[in-house]
Amino acid sequence: MNNIQWEHIFDIQLAIDSLPYVLTGLGLTLLISLVSMAIGLVISLFLALARASKKFWLRWPARVYISFMRGVPILIILFLLYFGFPFIGIEFAAVTAAIIGFSLNSAAYMAEINRSAIGAIPKGQWESARSLGFSYPKMMRRIILPQASRIAVPPLTNVLLDLIKASSLAAMITVPEIFQLSRIVAGREMDYMTMFILVALIYWAVCSIMTILQNYLEKRYERYGEI
Repeated sequence: MNNIQWEHIFDIQLAIDSLPYVLTGLGLTLLISLVSMAIGLVISLFLALARASKKFWLRWPARVYISFMRGVPILIILFLLYFGFPFIGIEFAAVTAAIIGFSLNSAAYMAEINRSAIGAIPKGQWESARSLGFSYPKMMRRIILPQASRIAVPPLTNVLLDLIKASSLAAMITVPEIFQLSRIVAGREMDYMTMFILVALIYWAVCSIMTILQNYLEKRYERYGEI
C-alpha cells in the first residue's frame, strides 16, 4: 500500500479539462443504444410470437436465432459485421455496424422477456378477445400487448441499461463514442486511471437517469393498471 502513488489515481484537473471532449461522444453512445433498443424491440416482438407459435417452421428458427445470439459474445458479432463482411463484398460504416450488431443481439434477450410477458396474460383475456370476434392482430394490439408491456417494462429497461454500457464495445470497431474518446486522451496524457474513472462516472450518470425514467414508467403503468 505504501508504494501506491495515490496522487496518480485521479487527476481532477485532467478530468475537468477532458470532460467536454469526452462528452462529444455521448451523442453516439446514446444514438447507438436507443436506436438499437428500438430496432431490437421490434424484432423481438416477432421473435417472441414466433417462439410461442405452435407452428414448427416458425418456432424452431426463432429458437435457434435466440440461442445463437445469446451464446455468442457481442464483440464477435461486431467484428464479423465490421471486419468480416467486407471480405464478402458488404461494408458497413462503424456506427451502422454497431447499431446492426446491438439490435440483432438485444432482440434475442428482449424476445424472451416479451414471450414471458405475453405468456403471463391470463387465458381468460385471450378467450374473451376471441369471443368478441377479434382477429389475431387486433387482439394482440388492443388486448394482449398493452397488458404485457406493463410486465415487460422493468426487464426491458435493464436491457437498455446493458446496451448503454455495452456500447463501449463499439470503440473496438473505431466508433468515437465516450469510451473511445477517453482512451484517446488516456493514451495522450498517459493517465488511464483518471480517464477510465471519468468515463465510468459518465456511464453511471447516464444509467442513473435511465433508472429514474424506469421508475416513472413503472409508476405510470401501475396507475394504468388500477383504473
